[in-house]
Amino acid sequence: MTASLPWTARFIAPLTTSDTTDGPHPAPLFRRDFKASKVQRAVLHVTALGCVEAYLNGQRVGDEVLAPGWTTYRHRLNYSTYDVTDLLYDGANTLGAMVGEGWARGRLGWEGAGPTKNIFADRPGLFMQLELDYGGYSEIVATDKEFLTAPGPVVADSIYDGENYDARQEQTGWSAPGFDDSGWAGVEVIDWDLETLEAPTKEPVRRIQEVAVQRLITTPSGKTVADFGQNLVGWIRLSAEGNTGATITLRHAEVMEDGELGTRPLRTAKATDTYTLRGGGVETWEPRFTFHGFRYVEIEGYPGQLTADKLNAVVIHTEMTRTGWFESSNPLLNQLHSNTVWSMKGNFVSLPTDCPQRDERLGWTGDINVFGPTAAYLYDVRGVLGSWLRDLALEQAHKGYVPMVIPDFQTHAAPMTTAVWSDAAVLLPWTLYQAYGDRQILNDAYTSMRDFTTQVEGLLNPNGLWDAGFQFGDWLDPDAPPENPANGKTEPHLVAAAYFCRVTHVMAQAAGILGHLEDQTRFALLAEKVKQAFRDEYVAASGRLVNGSATAYALAITFDILNDAQKERAGEELATLVAKAKYTISTGFVGTPVLCDALTQTGHLDDAYKLLLQTECPSFLYPVTMGASTIWERWDAMRPDGSINPGGMTSFNHYALGAVADWMHRTVAGLAPAEPGYKRIRIAPKPGGDLTSASARHLTPYGEASASWQIQEDTVSLDVTVPEGTSAEVVLPLHPDSVVLEVGPGTHSWSYQVPQGYNERPVYSLDTTFGVLAQDPNVWESFAATFATFFPGVPLDGNSPDAKSLTIKDMLGMIPMSPAGFSEAIENVLKSANEVTA
Repeated sequence: MTASLPWTARFIAPLTTSDTTDGPHPAPLFRRDFKASKVQRAVLHVTALGCVEAYLNGQRVGDEVLAPGWTTYRHRLNYSTYDVTDLLYDGANTLGAMVGEGWARGRLGWEGAGPTKNIFADRPGLFMQLELDYGGYSEIVATDKEFLTAPGPVVADSIYDGENYDARQEQTGWSAPGFDDSGWAGVEVIDWDLETLEAPTKEPVRRIQEVAVQRLITTPSGKTVADFGQNLVGWIRLSAEGNTGATITLRHAEVMEDGELGTRPLRTAKATDTYTLRGGGVETWEPRFTFHGFRYVEIEGYPGQLTADKLNAVVIHTEMTRTGWFESSNPLLNQLHSNTVWSMKGNFVSLPTDCPQRDERLGWTGDINVFGPTAAYLYDVRGVLGSWLRDLALEQAHKGYVPMVIPDFQTHAAPMTTAVWSDAAVLLPWTLYQAYGDRQILNDAYTSMRDFTTQVEGLLNPNGLWDAGFQFGDWLDPDAPPENPANGKTEPHLVAAAYFCRVTHVMAQAAGILGHLEDQTRFALLAEKVKQAFRDEYVAASGRLVNGSATAYALAITFDILNDAQKERAGEELATLVAKAKYTISTGFVGTPVLCDALTQTGHLDDAYKLLLQTECPSFLYPVTMGASTIWERWDAMRPDGSINPGGMTSFNHYALGAVADWMHRTVAGLAPAEPGYKRIRIAPKPGGDLTSASARHLTPYGEASASWQIQEDTVSLDVTVPEGTSAEVVLPLHPDSVVLEVGPGTHSWSYQVPQGYNERPVYSLDTTFGVLAQDPNVWESFAATFATFFPGVPLDGNSPDAKSLTIKDMLGMIPMSPAGFSEAIENVLKSANEVTA
């Protein structure tokens, strides 16, 4: 709802308040009395430079938290609108508000990132316009010099550091009529461009659910820690009774280390709340102007006996509608999916952030770019991501490039255009268009998309290769040193060149959809040029890549850069690399989201499943085996011995690597859009691994679509739901005749025999080749360990070209003078493997 009357309100601030110092600044209270009678309708518009809670006649207005949220305030500042007719009195009334630092004034970023405080404003500015409709005429009560102000009980607040609340400073009835405000001070009008005020296009942040304490822990040092059993984002609601002036301290962290609260990954964020009791009875409190990422809370100074019922975790995030679900027969896989959902919730607090706990919590473009397809499946993100893309376009137009984080808090950062990060300007709108089928998404973003692509075109060398300038590359490659996460195996400019192949291809399609035919032709030609430049620079005629990392192959395959013959060879090379890594992860932010797709597209589905279901570190499921309840930033954020990775970036709630859930939805369960917005659906499950069932449900723009398959004994069954107004192509999984059907709306079911030999494991013998043995990680590990006992230091490679034909008998024959017992030990390995199979 937009304002029905012109703005007469102005931003106001306390006369003496300026946040130019680093000390704590109490969140000010504002109030104004006014009279009204027989009002037919009353509407309140409110926003702030900071975070605001509005009150009318002593009652909190609305249930949003952290309003007005975070946008690129220099260009647009959202305001909230409420119908407050029922809160008005006939006669005396009072309008009030409390304003915290929020993102506008609180510190942002990390050490060394430049100025981190007062980036958008240095005053706690309040803006309120109350429109009173009397039927025949209107009246406005607006923020002006008639308001009064005083310090409130929130004596300090910070998004990163927490909130300090002193209940002794409460002023009972301060926002209600009849309050004695004779000791309050005046305000002044401050300058802020009212043209920046906008009604929000995204959902607000709200309290979504509550989580109870699972257990109370006494640490080795004697500290009391509450474990909520789930890494989450929000704050604690606390109940206590004690003496006046007693202070309770709550320190938040995601993990424990050596039995104590693990706070080092927070870096400089204090993540600490304090509550000072007023005394005189039971007091219940929760913060207003901060949030934390945590599973564990250390409690100090609690008066009396602390019991679990005195604490509750309040979960907050943008109030998006849940639209996607997944479940399988594998509990670890289900937990991985749950971890992805919880990480998304915790990082969608007003905008898509990288992490919710340390001194960062920023709208990194690369993270949401790779996670976008998963996000659009799990929740309706049109509001929150549409708003964020608008901010991106505004920052881009203002600065001439797409900043790394949106909103951009780095006022003095050098211009930097990077693949994967900056090209969120193109690829994220395309992702949303595929998910929702709304051309307006592309139309709204088109100028930004075109400007980014044109800018990078100007950075190409004469051959069409993006080969200069800083690139993040395959960020957080597990082989990169902890202190240098950009120094991975994959050439950073190969990543840039591959991504620009994808960008230009998308731009040609988007231009065609919107009817920009000249642009369509131009970008199609550019796409061919950059694809050829990539091939000339990085691809041999055979399909082998110069920089032969798993990420390089996965990008070349999934971005359709190779011809058919090259793609087949690239798939073989990729499968070999994945097997050599023993089906552990060897890719970072860039390669991981497309790795299983690349294996699947080139006929290596078994390898994709082995990768997905691996539990050794680094792997998708290793964190699950370590008790993770969210996605980690690093595969080994916590080491097997329970110690925290020493790197400076070790978040335990970082959704980007959860992007594999997109492959789980489309391939494991088999539910995907065949046309933008699911106007036509493709249902093509690909069973594998040890799974005996998988299902997916998604609330499409047309209604719920679902796919569910099961394998029971010798029977495959598939159940499908197709919403009204759509149709579906159904590929029956494991069908002996490879049946493909076209079906309309409704519920459909099929059942048929499992193909003979499906999921049968081989019987191992001396005639088994090294290549076959290496396909079973558990058997190969046992075989390699036994071999090493007799021949320490001698390498074995089950994925070399020779391994495809070299049998175990051949190996034994090549070692005529083998140590005593060697042959028997090898045969025992094979016997044990066969017993497990049986």
